[in-house]
Amino acid sequence: MIELFSEEAGVSTRIPGAAAAMRKAPRQARSRAMVDAIVEAGARVLDARGWAGFTTNEVAGVAGVSIGSLYQYFPDKTALVDAIRRRHFDAVLAVLRSAIDGRAAPEALVDGMIAIHRDFPALHRVLLDLPNPYASEAAHQAFQDEYLRLYGVVVARHRGPDDADGLAAHLLSSAIEGVIHNAARRGLLAEPGLRRELLVLICAYLDIAVTPAGR
Repeated sequence: MIELFSEEAGVSTRIPGAAAAMRKAPRQARSRAMVDAIVEAGARVLDARGWAGFTTNEVAGVAGVSIGSLYQYFPDKTALVDAIRRRHFDAVLAVLRSAIDGRAAPEALVDGMIAIHRDFPALHRVLLDLPNPYASEAAHQAFQDEYLRLYGVVVARHRGPDDADGLAAHLLSSAIEGVIHNAARRGLLAEPGLRRELLVLICAYLDIAVTPAGR
C-alpha cells in the first residue's frame, strides 16, 4: 500500500494496491509532496480539459515539475487518473469517519459529500465515465467493505444495532451516492435546495428529526 496523501488524526484511510498503477512508491517527504502536487494538478487539468484534453505535459506544468519527474512515478495518464480516483476514495472515507466522530452525522455527511464532489464537478463526471484498468479487485473490495462498514455505523447510531446490517448500509449509501453523482453529472451541486432535500431524505430513512434549515 502506498501512502499518497496525508492522514487525519492518525487514522489511515488508504486503499491498498496503488503500486499496480505507479512505477514506484514515493518514500521521502519531498517525493511524497511532489506526488501529491502531481495528483492535485492532474485533478485540476482533468476537471478543466476532460479526458480528451488531458495530457501529462500539462499536468507537469501545472504541478511545477518536469515531465521526467512525473514519469518517475506515473507510467501514463491512465495511471495518474487511477491515483486521482484513489484520492477521491480516501476523501469519501474521511467524510464518513468525520461524520461518525462528530455529533451531527447527517449534516456532516451531506455537507462533506457535497463538498468533495463540488470542488471539481467536471472531474467527477469524467471519473464516473472512465474505465479503470488498473483497479485491482482486492483494492476495490477493500474500499467497498470499509465504505459499507462506516455507513453501517451511521445506521446503528440512529436506528439501533439491530439495523446495523449490510442491507441498511447499502440502501443509505446508494441513495446518497445516487443523488450526489447525478447532481454532479447535471451540474446541480451548487443548487441551494440540494442540501436541504438530501438531508430530509437521510433523516426520514434514519427516523430522526430534520435539523432546521440554516442555509
